[in-house]
Amino acid sequence: MRIKHPAEWGAVQIAATSHVLLSAGQALIHTDVDSSLAPINVQRISYADLGDALREGWDDFLALRDDVVFLCLIYPLAGVALAYLLSSSGLLPLIFPVFSGFALLGPFAAVWLYEMSRRRERGETLAWAESMRVFTSPNVAAIFKLGLLLAVVFALWLATAMQIYAHTMGPNMPTSAAGFVAALFQTTGGWRLIGFGVGAGLIFALAVLSISVVSFPLLLDRRVTVSTAIATSVRAMWTNPGPMLAWGFIVAVSLALAMAPVLVGLIVVFPVLGHATWRLYRKVVA
Repeated sequence: MRIKHPAEWGAVQIAATSHVLLSAGQALIHTDVDSSLAPINVQRISYADLGDALREGWDDFLALRDDVVFLCLIYPLAGVALAYLLSSSGLLPLIFPVFSGFALLGPFAAVWLYEMSRRRERGETLAWAESMRVFTSPNVAAIFKLGLLLAVVFALWLATAMQIYAHTMGPNMPTSAAGFVAALFQTTGGWRLIGFGVGAGLIFALAVLSISVVSFPLLLDRRVTVSTAIATSVRAMWTNPGPMLAWGFIVAVSLALAMAPVLVGLIVVFPVLGHATWRLYRKVVA
C-alpha cells in the first residue's frame, strides 16, 4: 500500500514504502501461525472502561495529530467524490447506504491507527511512515483476509439496500435529490424504505461489531488465525453485551455526527475512535 507524504520527505519515504510493500508480499506468502501462543482470555469490562478508552484515544490523537490529520483528509475527500459519482450516475438511493456502511469497513480502515497507538504504548517511534509498518506484520495476510470479509459484508449490505429500495419505492431511480427526499418522507413507500433500511442496517452493524470489535487489534498484536480472532471478538461481545452494544452505539452516533458537516468531522472523529478501539482491546483481551 503506497501513501505519499509532502515532497520534503522525498526519497527517504519512497524507499520506506517500497520496503513495506516487499515485506508485505513476503508475509502474504508465509502465513504460519505460532501454535505455542498462550490462551486468549477475555476480561469483563464496565461502562466506565468505555469512557477511559475514549479519553486514552483522544490523548493518542493529540500526541499524533500532525501525522493523523494529514492522512485522514483522504476520508472526507473520498466521501465527497463518491457522493458526486453516485448522484451523477443516477444512484441517489445508494448514497446513504454507502455512507452508513462506512462503519462496516471502519475496523479494517483503522488498522494503521491501532499500530500508532501500539507503538506509542511501547515508547517506539511515532510517525505516519512508521505506522505503515503494520503492513509488514507477520500476520498481514490474516489482517487482509478479515478485511476482505468485511468488504463482502459491505457489498451484501449495498445489495440488500437496493433490494429494499426496489420493493418499497419501485424499480425506477429518482431523477433528482429533492424529489428523492420528498418521496422518502412524504410517501408510504418512503417510510417503509426508512423502516426496513434501518432494521437491515442494524442487523449488519451488529454482525460486524461482533466479529470485529477486537479482532483486528488482536491480529496485529498476536500471531493468531482469522478464525481465532473472530471467535475471540464474539466471546468479548457475549462476555460484555451491555458495554459492547454501548460501544457500537457510540461509534455509530459519532460517525453519523462526523459525516453531517460534509464529512469534515471524520478528520478528527475517525482517528479518535481508531485509537480508542486499540485502548478498548487492551482492556478486553489479556
